[in-house]
Amino acid sequence: MLYTKNTLPDNTRLASIAVLQQSLVNAIDLAAQTKQAHWTVSGPNFIALHELFDQLHTDADGFSDLLAERISMLGGQPQGTIQSVEHQSQLEAYPTDIRDQAQHIEHLSTAFAKFSDVLRSAISEASGFGDEVTADIFTEVTRGADKALWFIEAHAHKN
Repeated sequence: MLYTKNTLPDNTRLASIAVLQQSLVNAIDLAAQTKQAHWTVSGPNFIALHELFDQLHTDADGFSDLLAERISMLGGQPQGTIQSVEHQSQLEAYPTDIRDQAQHIEHLSTAFAKFSDVLRSAISEASGFGDEVTADIFTEVTRGADKALWFIEAHAHKN
C-alpha cells in the first residue's frame, strides 16, 4: 500500500481494497458486456436497445471509476487490465455470437443482477470491518446497477 494520511487502520484499508478490487473487475466486465450488446443488438426495438445499452455502458464505466478511485484513496493500486478482469470477474462470460434482443436482455439482466448481488455482500463486508465510506460507495453503485436492471427488464415484460 502507498502511504496516505487516511486515518483508517492499515488492516481496514487492506480489506477494503480487496473487496473494492473484486467489484472493480466485475464493473469493468459489466461495461464490456454492455458495449458488446450495444454493438450487436438487432431487431424491431433496435434503436431503443442500442441507445439503452450505450447508456448502461456509460453507467458501468462510471461504477468502475468510483471503485478504482476509492482503491487509490486508500493507498491501493487498482488492477483494471483485461487480464485482471479475465481472471477475476465473477460474471458469466458474455456470448459473442448473439444478436437477438431477447438474448441480450436475458444475458445483461443476469449480469446486472449478479453484479448487484455481489455489491450487496460488499456493503455488509465494508461495514463489518469499519469502512463506512466504502460501504456508502458500494451502496451508490448498487443503486445505479439496480436501476439499470429495472431498465433492462422493462424490455422483457409483456403486457
